Amino acid sequence: MITAANDTVSAGPTQAPVNPSQELDKGAFLNLLITQLQNQDPLNPTDSTEFTAQLAQFSSLEQLGNVNENLKQLQDFQASINNSQAVSLIGKEITANGNSLSLTSGQPVGCEFKLDGDASVVGISIYDHTGEFVKSFESQNLAAGNHTLQWDGTNQNGSPVASGTYTFEVMAADANANSIHATTFFSGSVDKVIFENNSTYLVSGDQRVALGDVVEVGAANNIEKNQASAE
Repeated sequence: MITAANDTVSAGPTQAPVNPSQELDKGAFLNLLITQLQNQDPLNPTDSTEFTAQLAQFSSLEQLGNVNENLKQLQDFQASINNSQAVSLIGKEITANGNSLSLTSGQPVGCEFKLDGDASVVGISIYDHTGEFVKSFESQNLAAGNHTLQWDGTNQNGSPVASGTYTFEVMAADANANSIHATTFFSGSVDKVIFENNSTYLVSGDQRVALGDVVEVGAANNIEKNQASAE
């Protein structure tokens, strides 16, 4: 049996291992190109057309690299602007796409929605944080557009329910019993801003709202109250 220890055959000079993780940058490429030109056969020089094509390709790749870098810087700059704008929303009242309700001490809370058409009847169903049904109520003859129906903070038996987070569902139909689409909204005051996984979220109570879901921003209610009391 032949082993590596008994093998006396020389395989020539040992070559340094190649690191596959090393990348060929612009400087190395140019050095390689210059070395190729310096060591070309004078009787069989490099074809000028092929050489020009190589230079053009290298120039295009370099320009693409610069464009990518500029786009990355522009993206970072835009993200910083968005973050600054989001921070300025702290203390403001926002309306966003969603169906959450924050009930406090059994006080009435508005269920906000938008109808795509005139509705003969609109039904609202309330659910708790576990998805259990709490109460339903309805209204009649609502025109297309934005509406707010008040939930009194009680269950189906008329008893006040605990403070916390609830959700609501809107079902609407016209005079011919055809279903009408309704878009629901969440409203609240922004308490803080969270930056997470390259996304920005506004926090209102225990609700987290994506910045892209915000459809309206208004002055905070407490600011208006303070101004009224000062007068």
